[in-house]
Amino acid sequence: MKKSKQKNSEGTSAAFVLFGLICLGLLVAVLLSGKDIALFNPKGVIAQEQYSLMLYSMAIMLLIAVPAVALLYYFGWKYRETNTKSMYSPNMRQGKLFEFGLWAIPSFFMIVLAFIMIPATHRLEPQKAIASDNEEITIQVIALRWKWLFVYPEQNIASVNFVQIPVDTPVRFELTADETPKSSFWVPHLGGQLYAMTGHVNPLYLMAEDVGDYPGSSAEINGAGYAGMKFTARATTEADFNKWVRDTQKSSNLLDPAEYENLLIPSERNSFATYSLDYPDLYAKMLMKYAGSHSHQPQIYHTEH
Repeated sequence: MKKSKQKNSEGTSAAFVLFGLICLGLLVAVLLSGKDIALFNPKGVIAQEQYSLMLYSMAIMLLIAVPAVALLYYFGWKYRETNTKSMYSPNMRQGKLFEFGLWAIPSFFMIVLAFIMIPATHRLEPQKAIASDNEEITIQVIALRWKWLFVYPEQNIASVNFVQIPVDTPVRFELTADETPKSSFWVPHLGGQLYAMTGHVNPLYLMAEDVGDYPGSSAEINGAGYAGMKFTARATTEADFNKWVRDTQKSSNLLDPAEYENLLIPSERNSFATYSLDYPDLYAKMLMKYAGSHSHQPQIYHTEH
């Protein structure tokens, strides 16, 4: 009678655990339903490859993790205190083949994972140019407190907390910072993050494949206004991009030395703004501010095309 009650209790516990896992899975599915989860919804060339790598690596790791966890619970269940039928043999020695398999199986999966990840790491290097039939454009990005300034040197325009790019066109973002702690430039729909630091220029190549508005932010805590340091990356057709450039060039808002000094003043949760550029060599002059604090010129990372 006592053994029967124990079995019923154990069966009830297992049923509750299974029911809890099912409910947890359903809850996660409901919470994610209809949501635009950036990491699961890539809209750029780099983000798409990163997404594929994430799925491949997860599948490979689950091939070894699932059996390992299943065996853990199996052994825990088999050798539980109430199971009098299981034979406990703590001094039993395993054969060499068993020990070899114990190490060889996970090593094999790690080698497979390395063969996939190492070439991908070099292929997706942030400073590596993206091959395309369309000519790349350059956008200079200056992290300020606590806002993002985007300068289009070839189009002679600029914008704050807003960047517009044409789809299917490689974009070279040249990241730096001015009078602000290190910031992290990140548009999850398009690719990974890269740091913007004073006295340095970090190139980051991205290319959007779908038209849309994608949220960007600073992924690095950098002070009081960190939470509001957000921007919108808008990917449009080339025709719409060219129209936006022409309209912005005619803007009465001028980004000149006086306006740039105003932007340097720390402010939080700044709204979008666009400017026609009236500040020759703004980016180069800003970088030279920090040349005197180093024994060399501001560091610029170059890449081969």
